[in-house]
Amino acid sequence: MKGRKLKHAGSYFFHKPAYVPIDLDLIKEIMQVDFIHFTDHVGYVNEKDEPLGAHIFAIKGQKWRNLRVKLTPTFTSGKMKLMFPIIAKIADELVKTLKEECGKGPIEAKDFSGRFTTDVIGNCAFGIECNSLRDPNTEFRIQGKRIFNPTRIEQITNFLELLFPKMMQFFGANFLPKDATDFFWTVIKDTKEYREKNGVRRNDAMQLLLDMMSKDGKENGNTLTFEEVAAQAFVFFIAGFETSSTLMSFALLELSQNQEVQDQLRKEVKDVLERNMGELTYEAIWEMNYLSNVINETLRKYPPLAILTRECTKDYKVANTDVVIRKGDMVFIPVKGIQYDPEYYPDPHKFDPLRFTEENKSKRHPYTFLPFGEGPRICLGMRFGLMQAKVGLVSLIGNFKFKLSSKTNIPVRIDPKNFLTSTLDGIFIDVKKIN
Repeated sequence: MKGRKLKHAGSYFFHKPAYVPIDLDLIKEIMQVDFIHFTDHVGYVNEKDEPLGAHIFAIKGQKWRNLRVKLTPTFTSGKMKLMFPIIAKIADELVKTLKEECGKGPIEAKDFSGRFTTDVIGNCAFGIECNSLRDPNTEFRIQGKRIFNPTRIEQITNFLELLFPKMMQFFGANFLPKDATDFFWTVIKDTKEYREKNGVRRNDAMQLLLDMMSKDGKENGNTLTFEEVAAQAFVFFIAGFETSSTLMSFALLELSQNQEVQDQLRKEVKDVLERNMGELTYEAIWEMNYLSNVINETLRKYPPLAILTRECTKDYKVANTDVVIRKGDMVFIPVKGIQYDPEYYPDPHKFDPLRFTEENKSKRHPYTFLPFGEGPRICLGMRFGLMQAKVGLVSLIGNFKFKLSSKTNIPVRIDPKNFLTSTLDGIFIDVKKIN
């Protein structure tokens, strides 16, 4: 489409029409300026039979608006700062565990990163010590992975739910594996009851959500039902552990192949920590500009979602054309296509963190970088996800040197069955202790 110099094009998802904007200003119109016509994600929600599926990413219309307003204060800088000590403590355990494991052969980066992020999110979303770093086979780790490994029957069901949502709702179909959602429902319910019974309070996301069920929440109009609390805690865990662990593992993949980048990042980490008396603080993380560049370049090459979707909620005439997007039509925003476009990123397969210096970013259209979406439906947990990935990488780079193992297939193959960007064969890395 881009090769034919098209500003937009049409496609089909089986029988469903899909509009594909290519021009960046058109994408901005859809995601931000004329957002009122495209408020919803394409997806399946069955709140009656699957309450955990009615989370902030999936729900639509006015329900989404109301929930977004209620949840936005949960992810302010102040709230993130309260959770930082929990993440820093688990990062210490990450370093300790890797020091014990690194002499036993290469690590698989996705699995190791996933154990870290499972422990972080388990603590921050549920206040539970998951101990996945010490025991990779904890129930939290198993059920978290289960969500992203549907059976063949579940894959077919999910496919039909996207094509025929009303029919599948009529039959009470679930989008998520029931054994996993039953586990998380029980954990959330038990956590709520334990805290209420014993007067326990913690500086975590679960507490912020539970407070919205309390009298205080009712008084300021921010009240949530238990079902809403459970759904948000669930998606916080699922999205938080998987996307951040994927980001960390791809960053380690690139750093292992680009030693000069790794060395420069290690120098920045060392310099900033020295200025902070050796202490890893919330402020120190955000001082590390080169770390941000490395993270952003990783997200450019490996965006969590290759395509962002919107559903047209109100007929929309594309400006200066005869094209009308009808209510119910899908919109596919080609994130990976944009982020690999040589017009915006010359030599796009090269890993180059300097693309994301302030000077270089200012030369590009802001919609050339969309790993978290944009506009009113930009990822609500973006700040938290970046924070935990940065803490994890800083702790690793400061204590270890990484080199790609010969066990890793290059170029890495992307798993075609996973809707999130993930490798098919794993990322194996040789690790050497620095101190």
